[in-house]
Amino acid sequence: MTEDNRLPEHVHKNVQAIGELRLQEERALPRDQRVIEATTSWIGRPRILYALATTLCGWVGYNLCAHALGGRTFDPPPFFMLQGIVGIYAALMTTMILITQNRQGGYAQRSAHLDLQVNMLAEQRTAKIVALLEELRRDLPNVRDRVDPVAEALQHALRPHDVNSALDEHQVTTGDDYAHAPKPEP
Repeated sequence: MTEDNRLPEHVHKNVQAIGELRLQEERALPRDQRVIEATTSWIGRPRILYALATTLCGWVGYNLCAHALGGRTFDPPPFFMLQGIVGIYAALMTTMILITQNRQGGYAQRSAHLDLQVNMLAEQRTAKIVALLEELRRDLPNVRDRVDPVAEALQHALRPHDVNSALDEHQVTTGDDYAHAPKPEP
């Protein structure tokens, strides 16, 4: 255990390893991707929304007041210049957000794949441990030899295709939405 909290050292090492993987991923990003993501992050802050709303209200308010008082307007109603600026802004923001989400989606997909691999390995190891314990139980002379159907079943690692088929069957009978995801190739 470490002094800074009550987590075992191996947990800290795992957290550090995950952080290093994430940092490695970030360092591998091209410069333009980093610029786009930094801009998306900056624009996604609440104060930018407030500034944008204030600017839009000021733009419309000034032009409406100037128009009503017979003064000079730079964008009279129906605010064609404002519509053009907002349209360009929306197109740029949408594109930047999609670029950011595509990269983050790829990272999430790799992370989910790593999780699946680790879980499958843990399942295989657990099945092997149960099998060894059952063998040990059968070999020990002072332990009563009996049939344990649960232990028998747990000795065999699950096959991912069988689990996927069971999920599909469950979806058909219950209508759960999780099975609408694309099916992996066998």
